[in-house]
Amino acid sequence: MAANLWPTLLPSGAGLYLNVMRITLAFLILASPAYAWEFSASPICTLTDSSDAGEMTVTYDPAITEYTITVTLPDGTWPDAQTFGMAFANGRPISIQTDLFTRSADGRSLTVKDRGFGNVLNGLEFNSRAYAILGDLTVGFTLDGIDPAISAFRDCPADSLA
Repeated sequence: MAANLWPTLLPSGAGLYLNVMRITLAFLILASPAYAWEFSASPICTLTDSSDAGEMTVTYDPAITEYTITVTLPDGTWPDAQTFGMAFANGRPISIQTDLFTRSADGRSLTVKDRGFGNVLNGLEFNSRAYAILGDLTVGFTLDGIDPAISAFRDCPADSLA
């Protein structure tokens, strides 16, 4: 009689197929990369990504209508150089550069401030890679998964002023 219980205890046919699919789906979801791009509206509009390459933070302060981008290295310091550049690859490639940047006291962070950031925001939104370049050092960031965060960031100034 115990042998007759096995068919009722173990799913077969469609039930077995659904259980296998649920387990497979769970493993696929768990194996998917967690996208690090995050958005916050408080205290100011902030878009951040942290990776092994470093950290990139873009802010917009509607009170003073100023954007910043800061790239922080996990180790080491930015080299001495006259021009900081950013390059965005794939989709809509663009390269921009400036000599108006500052380094933090410890040399790990580099910041650019400006009142217009259209090229930076478009570069982040419409490409798949971003590169921060100073002298002979290039730091790359993936832009995978940035879409919800960049959309919220672009909408943030209007929300902050309301």
